[in-house]
Amino acid sequence: MTDHLDKTRNQRTDFTKGSLDQVKHPDPFLFFSEWYREAHEKNCADPHAFVLGTVSKDGQPSSRIVYMRELLAEGIILYTNYHSRKGKEISESNKVSALFYWDCNERQVRMEGEIEKVSEELSDDYFASRPRISQIGAWASEQSQEIPDRATLDERVKYFEEKYPEKVPRPPHWGGYLIKPNYFEFWQGRLGRLHDRICYEKNDSAWKIFRIAP
Repeated sequence: MTDHLDKTRNQRTDFTKGSLDQVKHPDPFLFFSEWYREAHEKNCADPHAFVLGTVSKDGQPSSRIVYMRELLAEGIILYTNYHSRKGKEISESNKVSALFYWDCNERQVRMEGEIEKVSEELSDDYFASRPRISQIGAWASEQSQEIPDRATLDERVKYFEEKYPEKVPRPPHWGGYLIKPNYFEFWQGRLGRLHDRICYEKNDSAWKIFRIAP
């Protein structure tokens, strides 16, 4: 283990792909939208993927990678099983965090804020656009629950494929969440670990913009 750690210490990468000397937008959502678009243009891997952080009622944080499915003027939307661990923790605390990382541009964006369910109509529309296997999977998977083996899941998939041979309705336990950030941090990697970090913090209806040290 010691040898491995020693080698890891020597694996240094300099960040040289950009700078953030000045604030580009008074609105963090416009700023995020621009960086997200540039991540697409640079063909970053899964630019819509982000780490969602939730916290249980006893204060235990947990995180997982999910996908942003829509960017709105007030926040970002993801879809999941409401009975999953993240769904349970969201029901216990609506405080969440989100972290996007785009290695191709040496950038990351941190968000903190509150989360709420989207309308049933919006969830219905998105569910209808999913591939059939994903629709069946939303019924078959009792997400985050312990199961005896893979065969159990496969049997549930077969059961719901037979139950819904044509149109698959949206499960009542599956739908969307809207994350409404009240804090953003835009991080641009810089040489010598002297990174740029521009923050937006919401005060009432206005955004306080400031820089923090790397």
